Amino acid sequence: MARLDLNFFSRYRSAMRSRFTFWVLFIALMALLPFRAPAPLVYIPGEGWYYERYGENASWQRSRAKDQLAVAEQAFTNGDYSVTLHAAHRIMRVWPLSDYAPRAEYLVGRSLEATRKDEPAFNAYQSIIQKYPRTDSYEEVLWRQYGIGNRFLAGEWFHLWNFIPIGPSMDETAKMFSEIVTNGPYSDVAPHAQLRIGAAREKQKDYDEAVRAYEIAADRYHDQPVIAADAVYRQGVCYEKQAVTAEYDQSTAGKAIAAYTDFITLFPDDKRASDAQKSIVRLKAEQVLGNFKIAQFYEKNRTLTEQQRCVGAVVYYNAVLQLDPNSVYAPEARQRIEALKPRLQPPSS
Repeated sequence: MARLDLNFFSRYRSAMRSRFTFWVLFIALMALLPFRAPAPLVYIPGEGWYYERYGENASWQRSRAKDQLAVAEQAFTNGDYSVTLHAAHRIMRVWPLSDYAPRAEYLVGRSLEATRKDEPAFNAYQSIIQKYPRTDSYEEVLWRQYGIGNRFLAGEWFHLWNFIPIGPSMDETAKMFSEIVTNGPYSDVAPHAQLRIGAAREKQKDYDEAVRAYEIAADRYHDQPVIAADAVYRQGVCYEKQAVTAEYDQSTAGKAIAAYTDFITLFPDDKRASDAQKSIVRLKAEQVLGNFKIAQFYEKNRTLTEQQRCVGAVVYYNAVLQLDPNSVYAPEARQRIEALKPRLQPPSS
């Protein structure tokens, strides 16, 4: 039995050595045979995946970057954006460090824009900014990004993976404009982009962020009257929108009045000055009403002592008179103050 086991293991080891030798020879043979690499699988934003086999796509493929760019340029001129994308992406992949790569990426962005693929177009332009900061088309690229941002601000839908529509997003839109400002904070387009950040936040009803964006625009671009005027005015508008929803919180109304007052003082000839003045009147009326209601609240609050009720009510009735002595609430405020005064006197000993 022991001899049988020994023979078995001897044959097993011999077979394993034979298999190992076979695989070594097979791998060596494969390495020596002529081998043709598979065609690269290329992804084109807005176009999808495709196999690029040199020779099979000879109608648009060229062996030199300069000639390849000429193909892309001609295809773009002819409105053949699919070929433009293929030819331009080939330059970016095969000759990424050539002088023709920035122009190729620009043609990618333009072609994507032309086919209404704004998200990948914006990203293509962003890639130019990051990879080729000294490109001659820098300013134009920023303006093209700005145009895309405006389309999203107007309600264009965003897409998941550039394919599934998910609807408008003011948050993503604000981020786009923020990127533009970061790309060129003192470029010609940056002041307008900064205002658009505020506009996107306004649409989002995030008034605190909107005001912050407008404040940055007013401070950073104070030497540009058109930008600064719009920024200060929009601050007032945002505060006013907040004040409408704050029945007993008068602080936002006060901020709105202050912003509108600054606007009228700094830009008296602006055509919106009369609208700002009307808003001030409206907001003061809102403040008067708010203070009148708070005064009534104090009078009726039985959780307070009589002295506390009277003092609180008189303070806010006086605020009504200080804000607008001619308001419709002024006569009643005066009457209530006179009625409450005797109760404010300390009791005689």
